[in-house]
Amino acid sequence: MSQTNIVGRDQTASGSGLAAVQRANRGRLLRPILMVGGIAAVLLVALFMWLFGGGSVSTDDSYVDAAKVSLSTDVSGLVGEVYVKDNQHVVAGQPLFTIGQTQYQIALERAQAELAQAVETIDGTKHSYAQALAQQETAKVQVAKDQADLARYAAVVASGGVTRAQFDDARFTLQADQAHLAQLDQAAGLQLTKLQGDPNIKAQDTPEYQQADADLREAQRNLSDTVVKAPFSGTVSGVEQLQPGMFMMAGTAGFGLVSDQDVFVTAQPKEDQLTWVRPGQSVDVTVDSYPGQHWKGEVESISPASGSEFAILPAQNSSGNWVKVVQRIPVRIKILSGPADLPLLAGMSTEISINTNHQRHLSDLF
Repeated sequence: MSQTNIVGRDQTASGSGLAAVQRANRGRLLRPILMVGGIAAVLLVALFMWLFGGGSVSTDDSYVDAAKVSLSTDVSGLVGEVYVKDNQHVVAGQPLFTIGQTQYQIALERAQAELAQAVETIDGTKHSYAQALAQQETAKVQVAKDQADLARYAAVVASGGVTRAQFDDARFTLQADQAHLAQLDQAAGLQLTKLQGDPNIKAQDTPEYQQADADLREAQRNLSDTVVKAPFSGTVSGVEQLQPGMFMMAGTAGFGLVSDQDVFVTAQPKEDQLTWVRPGQSVDVTVDSYPGQHWKGEVESISPASGSEFAILPAQNSSGNWVKVVQRIPVRIKILSGPADLPLLAGMSTEISINTNHQRHLSDLF
């Protein structure tokens, strides 16, 4: 091997070693820079997200809700007919089922008869009062005649014009007719009392008529309530549990009705998320059942109490082993728009994002 080749090889080896040393030095310099820079970048991204992420409140503890009612009636009886089927859509005022009407129809007819009887009784009282007045006039004429006879007898009894017996008979007759007149006065007063002191009173103004009329209206209401109608439009559920021939007590739930108009979202964010939430703020809603679809809404109202306040046994925070638990406050969200062909069913899981328009500042950190 020549001397030239040996020298060239030595120079190449020394150059490679120098490059490796330089690369190692650069690595030692870049490592702390990258570490510090990475941490700084993470902090900057976190700060950016914090500053610009305070304008919305999100939670997945939210569900589709709707007005719903357990249909019942305040009359008892056998179920007559059921006009709908399970999960059928109904409109407001549509008949859903009936209770046996025979007994309530009979009660209505009885009440109508009692009302007519009350009118006849009042008319009879008026007639009796008029008759009592006529008898009074006749009795007054008789008393006047008796008084005149007694006066004549008194003038001649001393001179023997009439006997003492005739005078006494005239006096007794006057007393008897006066007593009869007093009885007629009492009878007329009794009839007038029944007429509330007004002989020309209308039948509708008397207590007897008003009582009978109230009974009639109650019978009409009972008969009307034997037909259960939908209070609002929606879908019936659980219809199969109600069958014709079943005895249904008043107030017993027949089946359910869920509204298709009064549909909303109930969200329960944590209490520390509600700092800037106010009614009227816009809300973006997504439903788990319909991925990629969005509904627009607004905050309709915020509950005045946490969910635990409505529990049967509310938490007692005065106990010695009390542990603080973040409370959740129900928020009602009104649906404004969304896909019309996708039904929102009560109980569906949703995720909501409330746009509070709140802006954070660096001063909030200190």
